[in-house]
Amino acid sequence: MRASHVRFIRQQGFAGENFPDSFYTALMLQPRIVGCMAVAGIVLQSAWFFLMLSAVLLWSALVPARNPFDAIYNHVVAYRRGRPPLGAALAPRRFAAGEAGTVAMAIGAALAAGATTTAWIIEGVLIGGVISVALADFCLGAYTYQLLRRLCLGASAAASVSRSRGARV
Repeated sequence: MRASHVRFIRQQGFAGENFPDSFYTALMLQPRIVGCMAVAGIVLQSAWFFLMLSAVLLWSALVPARNPFDAIYNHVVAYRRGRPPLGAALAPRRFAAGEAGTVAMAIGAALAAGATTTAWIIEGVLIGGVISVALADFCLGAYTYQLLRRLCLGASAAASVSRSRGARV
């Protein structure tokens, strides 16, 4: 497995260094489907299409055990080929789905409001995210989660050290 694939899997919240190739393929199904749907939405310039995509992505983030993308992989690929199914998404992957769902919702709202220039700009952001996952094995949403987590943990650690020294925060 390529080093970029291992980095991508670890970015999604999984620990370790050795993963089967099928695991990378399983994790990439969702961004590939979302990318195809985003392209279809851009071609159609349909508010309802992006709002439906947003609903599915937000559902995936809020109810990870019922992620429809993982269900597609599990039923179409994993069970038929005897591979282990994907479990509920870890926090970085859920955050990325929520972020993509929010972007899709913004596109849908812009199209519904008739703000086509705004919609095109936000569509560019969505496609940029999909391209970074597909071509560079880099998930901006998962990276943002990791970055925010480090910043928050760093701030809370600094606050606890200050409190232990008697300083007010």
